Amino acid sequence: MKIAVIGSGYVGLVAGACFADTGNTVYCVDKDPAKIEALKNGIIPIYEPGLDTLVKRGFSEGRLLFTTSTADAVQASEIIFMAVGTPPGDNGEPDMSFVKAAAEEIARAMNGYKLIVNKSTVPIGSHQVVAEWMKPHTRHSFDVVSNPEFLKEGTAVDDFLKPDRVVIGTRRKEVYDKMAEIYAPFVRQGNPILWMDPVSAEITKYACNSFLAARISFMNELSVLCEKTGGDIEAIRRGMTTDARIGKHFLYAGVGYGGSCFPKDVQALLATAQKLDVPLGIVAAAEEANARQKRLLADKVHAHFGKNLRGRVFAVWGLAFKPNTDDMREAPALTIVEHLLAAGATIQAFDPVAAENAAKLMGQGARTCATAYEALEGADALLVVTEWNEFRNPDFDRVKKALKQPVLFDGRNVYDPVRMRELGFTYFGIGRPQQKA
Repeated sequence: MKIAVIGSGYVGLVAGACFADTGNTVYCVDKDPAKIEALKNGIIPIYEPGLDTLVKRGFSEGRLLFTTSTADAVQASEIIFMAVGTPPGDNGEPDMSFVKAAAEEIARAMNGYKLIVNKSTVPIGSHQVVAEWMKPHTRHSFDVVSNPEFLKEGTAVDDFLKPDRVVIGTRRKEVYDKMAEIYAPFVRQGNPILWMDPVSAEITKYACNSFLAARISFMNELSVLCEKTGGDIEAIRRGMTTDARIGKHFLYAGVGYGGSCFPKDVQALLATAQKLDVPLGIVAAAEEANARQKRLLADKVHAHFGKNLRGRVFAVWGLAFKPNTDDMREAPALTIVEHLLAAGATIQAFDPVAAENAAKLMGQGARTCATAYEALEGADALLVVTEWNEFRNPDFDRVKKALKQPVLFDGRNVYDPVRMRELGFTYFGIGRPQQKA
């Protein structure tokens, strides 16, 4: 099958590479000539484990093609995936200008019937809006399908190749059958391809991410209660996960969620609900709790070192919003660093892959380091913000020697408080009993 993917960002590139890997011919389109040229040379613009292998293999075997011409890709393809950006506006509503421009350009290029797939995260009802944008620009027939993505950054390739489910939003069986055909290679183990109406498909995307965000915020709020009462959030989490009705995923307390999906989707759902005068109190509370949680680690620093941090140096391990990505969008580390800088502190930060992106976003007084241990030199304390695997078992003797004093703020509960006390650290976790040396 011949497929066009409009937009070669995170979602589009992963989708295109995975579709090509199952034998389809895929045309990946992007307006940035430099990005297209880089992709042709095997240079991947994002960090995503396994993606470079798929892209290089697909390109070398002639199944994955890169172009700046939407018209060429559309005219050569049967199915057109729209995977352009929908960044949040000031009011939380997604900016649909890129989707509108792509829809109109696709329509003008059409040379026959095309199946148009909304792969971007778009507001509820966008399947109708996209169709209305396209109609004045083409005499050819088309269908618009909602096919939301559920990729997790850091495991996106595996998520696409082995999805928990595929959601297809269309009212026409022949359209569903065509979509099910291209996804069939990914669900050979029996995971479902769910057929539903387009509105339900659009809501499903927002519902999933908002529910997961609510779970995270629920645990983060409980962690604050634990700190006031002496409870241990990790013990509570274990007690909860044994309940089959609750399960074990997304129940870790920390410094809040970030990234390209949860914050944007929660805000978009709230914006839609506000327009329709539908109260979504639980979703709103999850958003508010997350904003508070992002400040928590900085508050702990102030509680220990005082309000004025002039002359203080803090090492920060982990800047990306989660491990295995270089994505800094809505990263809690940015909020933490901002608060510490505002109080006069100096920041020495390290991240295995996101340092370059983070350096552009952190303020004056923050610098990135080549290694985790370099970041420690002369620092008053260590803050662990992103739980990269390489931070789980460091040389603690070396950590202590590098720090001015053995103070550790663990924003992801990576370490055991009892062990940290035995090693001589003053340890502050999230919702954990405080253990001092």
